[in-house]
Amino acid sequence: MFKRLREDIATIRQRDPAARSAWEVLTCYPGLHALVLHRFAHACWRARRRWLARFVSQIARFLTGIEIHPGATIGRRVFIDHGMGIVIGETAEVGDDCTIYQGVTLGGTLLTRGAKRHPTLERGVIVGAGAKVLGGFTIGADAKIGSNAVVVKPVPPGGTAVGNPARVIMPADAKRAPERAAFCAYGITPNAEDPVSLALHGLIDHAGKEAQRVDEIVAALERLGARLEALHGVDGAGVDLRRLSAVIEGAMVHADAQTDLDRTG
Repeated sequence: MFKRLREDIATIRQRDPAARSAWEVLTCYPGLHALVLHRFAHACWRARRRWLARFVSQIARFLTGIEIHPGATIGRRVFIDHGMGIVIGETAEVGDDCTIYQGVTLGGTLLTRGAKRHPTLERGVIVGAGAKVLGGFTIGADAKIGSNAVVVKPVPPGGTAVGNPARVIMPADAKRAPERAAFCAYGITPNAEDPVSLALHGLIDHAGKEAQRVDEIVAALERLGARLEALHGVDGAGVDLRRLSAVIEGAMVHADAQTDLDRTG
């Protein structure tokens, strides 16, 4: 018991720069208090003293603002930072070295009694403030859940989930990522790119290349002697692509006719 308590205190001092001493952590950190009370409640739950387990968990909820169902499984060196408003459901599993911030919900979406209704967090997962992880799926090791994300599907190891509903971002060097990722407070990954943002930038770049290609076609036609003044739009600010298409089609028909004449001549 005391060994795990020392582990928890050392973990908090390592991950929270505001923790100035072991005594401060022991007396002033509700996340630590909630975990200690949960261990007693979980022992009662496994011993089938279900009412006592729920009563202890309610005392912990009243004292800390953190609600952990006594049936939930919590690993070693878990850090609950601030903690107010956290809800962890009955069948949830939180692996070793995870970090959970305030306002997080590890919730279930099924109503079937005895089923796996709540998520599993593997080793080293970081869940940012206000995030909701809903369902009986797995969040892979060292994954990060951004603040206020709503996660409704699995996240692969090392990935980052952001948005509502959450989109998964994988690091560019995922194949050669280190075994243990660096700690990222609130699940904020440096230099992470939103996949929607990447897609929009790709579309913009593609549109720019298409416009450049049209300009090159127009310049080539002008060098061949085509008269393109009539191709401009009403405002004269650019080439009307429909008129350009008609001119090209007419030029192709004319070229085919000229070829036929050359053959018969």
